[in-house]
Amino acid sequence: MTQILKGSEVADALSAQTAARAAGLRSAGVTPTLAIVRVGERADDISYERGACKRAEKVGVAVRHVLLAADVTTKGLIGQIEALNADSEVHGVLLFRPLPPHIDEDAVRNTLSVYKDVDGISDLSLAGVFSGKASGGNGKHGVAGAAGDGDEDARTAFAPCTPSACMEILEHCGIEVAGKKAVVVGRSLVVGKPAAMMLLDRNATVTVAHSRTKDLPAAVRTADIVIACVGRAAMLGADYLASGQVVIDVGINVTADGSLVGDVERTAAEGTVAALTPVPGGVGAVTTSVLMKHVVQAAQAAQTRH
Repeated sequence: MTQILKGSEVADALSAQTAARAAGLRSAGVTPTLAIVRVGERADDISYERGACKRAEKVGVAVRHVLLAADVTTKGLIGQIEALNADSEVHGVLLFRPLPPHIDEDAVRNTLSVYKDVDGISDLSLAGVFSGKASGGNGKHGVAGAAGDGDEDARTAFAPCTPSACMEILEHCGIEVAGKKAVVVGRSLVVGKPAAMMLLDRNATVTVAHSRTKDLPAAVRTADIVIACVGRAAMLGADYLASGQVVIDVGINVTADGSLVGDVERTAAEGTVAALTPVPGGVGAVTTSVLMKHVVQAAQAAQTRH
């Protein structure tokens, strides 16, 4: 029988830990604060913002909203980011992307301070992921200067929240990564590449597969752990899957009838693989909890630096 790895259980456990750390900061006179920067009125951004605010309230993180018109200039947006970098009462910044096409997104994201880049979008933060110096999403890694969990103090940046959520699920569910063969299907800088680096950091043997991988189904079938993040509805069918696999489905795809499905064909996976994250209710449910964890870590690190 396939074990369904529900994100709500992981999110609740992580939120409880984060809430305790946030309470400690507030008792010392520090309110962990996240600034959410949204350009325009994209429905998916608004939906995620709503969920993030609910999670923030639950764990004791304050939220500041920076809402900008869709026609804001690159210079104007950079000015907002610079102001947040300089604001000592803001500990983390979440910038919704993609930005409108007239904005130089690279210039904007690389303006963000690495200390406040809680979703790991800047080149400096991603360098931290690739060098093994970013928060790893399993409670054992963190930003430099953060007090609390073991070797967190050795880390210097935050990894993106979605691949971090994948690692949180594996950790929480007791799924051993070291020595296992992992295949990541997808190579974006948002999920695929960071996920591969984070699995390597945990001593997995990692293959990054993609649309041009020769005999892609055969490559995926060899894996002990599969992270599917290609962004194609139900792409990974029965010919991709094998008995005993742990499958983390990152995909969120909207079908013609308006329902949400992952990158993995769930009916094919259930009964074959050992464990599977559902869509919805899997990885997506954990990402806002990871975001809040990063904000609290950033607040702790700020106190150490100052």
